Amino acid sequence: MKRYIRLLLVIVTMLPLTAAGQTNHHLEVGKNLDIFNALYSNLDLFYVDTLNPKQTMTAAINGMLRSLDPYTVYYPEEETKNLKMMLTGKYAGIGALVKYHTRLKHVVIDEPYEGMPAAEVGLKKGDIILSIDDSVMTDKQVSYVSSHLRGDAGTTFSLKIKRPSTGKEMTFKITRRNIKLPELPYYGMLEGDANEKIGYINLNQFTEGCAKNVRRAFVELKQQGATGLVFDLRGNGGGSEMEAVDIVNIWVPQEQTVVENRGKVRQANRVYKTRLEPVDTVMPIVVLVNGETASASEITSGALQDLDRAVVIGTRTYGKGLVQVPLDLPYNANVKVTTSHYYIPSGRCIQAVNYKRDGKERIADSLTNVFYTRGGREVRDGGGIMPDIEVKNDTMANIAYYLSAGGLDSTEVLFDYVVDYIAKHPTIASATEFHLTDQDWQAFRQRVIDSGFTYDALSKKQFDELVKTAKFEGYYDDAKEAFDVLEQKLKHDVASELDKQRETIQQIIELDIISAYYYQKGTIEAGLIGDKQLKEAKRLLTSPDDYHQLLQPKKK
Repeated sequence: MKRYIRLLLVIVTMLPLTAAGQTNHHLEVGKNLDIFNALYSNLDLFYVDTLNPKQTMTAAINGMLRSLDPYTVYYPEEETKNLKMMLTGKYAGIGALVKYHTRLKHVVIDEPYEGMPAAEVGLKKGDIILSIDDSVMTDKQVSYVSSHLRGDAGTTFSLKIKRPSTGKEMTFKITRRNIKLPELPYYGMLEGDANEKIGYINLNQFTEGCAKNVRRAFVELKQQGATGLVFDLRGNGGGSEMEAVDIVNIWVPQEQTVVENRGKVRQANRVYKTRLEPVDTVMPIVVLVNGETASASEITSGALQDLDRAVVIGTRTYGKGLVQVPLDLPYNANVKVTTSHYYIPSGRCIQAVNYKRDGKERIADSLTNVFYTRGGREVRDGGGIMPDIEVKNDTMANIAYYLSAGGLDSTEVLFDYVVDYIAKHPTIASATEFHLTDQDWQAFRQRVIDSGFTYDALSKKQFDELVKTAKFEGYYDDAKEAFDVLEQKLKHDVASELDKQRETIQQIIELDIISAYYYQKGTIEAGLIGDKQLKEAKRLLTSPDDYHQLLQPKKK
């Protein structure tokens, strides 16, 4: 009884403190809002130039949100379409990727989507966008051109382009359509021995309705005789939490908890359980992940790992354990707000960064906690999903990276080569059989050399800093000979590096060319050839003992 009375006294004592804390919080909010209003009023009255209220307030709002996390974002009325597109994967436009070509000082067509208006009217990779209706697009950035290409579905506009291969200017009348980004760009049976009946599904975003498409694709693969599945979530940045739950449900029975949201207010708390009949609860599954696998992708891969329903292969995922909800604001504005953390079946949250301390702090591995899968395997929170088998892809050589990115000298030599190749070849071999010839490679190699292509200036910058410091400290004259030798060694031999990295660079070129003929589907199909992570997935799915052993707790 005495213990009960003491506990009651503690609770009663805490209530006024809690109420006082809330009161102080509200007072602080009110005080600072008054200060903000007074500050803006004085600026509006006394500042030397007339303020732009919309611009100034948007900057203030964005500054406030930057102190929180990168996922809480404000969308003024004119940008709400971007939020809708992110949530649904849909927008109205022509259906093409565009990029800025530095040398040409124009935005160019990079990749038309299959079956979309851009492809249907005949736009090709490399087409230079000159004007949209009466608006000239010279030296405009990608965001500006994209905003003019998009519009209301059913509206028609005039697009003037210049085709590099012929030098001719061409005008197209294009009618915008509702574009649904292809979240399921490729699925099919993987090539292999007759006994290797492995299906493959590539999902690149969790937009509305994608779970139904994944379910349909999986049913088709089962009908084709698949006895194992590779589910590829590499590069998938996530999306809808509910779609992630429904995808897990394809392979997990009803009424299983997949993810739980926990926030500050009751409305943010929610438990998501599987609600449909599964398609298959026993087929061996491998989920492929990498550092760009995030959010809903991590819910999917993490839940399948926690439930011992799949083996995860690849590299550690991004580590986004936060949930956002869109909220309406006055005057048709919106804000996407982080309202909760999510927790997958083992009870862990895989958020990798703490945004409360100094803005951003990655959680150290030593500070993570152990949790257990349904079968008793150890898993950890913080820092994303660690794969059951880690397989790292080969690191891309600097010259290959800078060629694919455009190069430091902005020659865009690889992009221009691909555009010229496409112009000279109306057709190519199938996606899985196409390869550049030796003659093609030599032509590209010489083109790079002739262009004066340079890359990786970091070592040169650091060398210049070293020389500057040595001169300041008086060591340079005595060591000049050594500095001269080092400077020569730091100069890249582009021809030699091209030969050394031919296999990687040639594959980059081939995939870029394939995308122009066979779109995303063909690029993915061709890219699977020689994929180290996929190779390990296939090995595991054809080794039942190894697969099931991985799902057992390690003996201590």
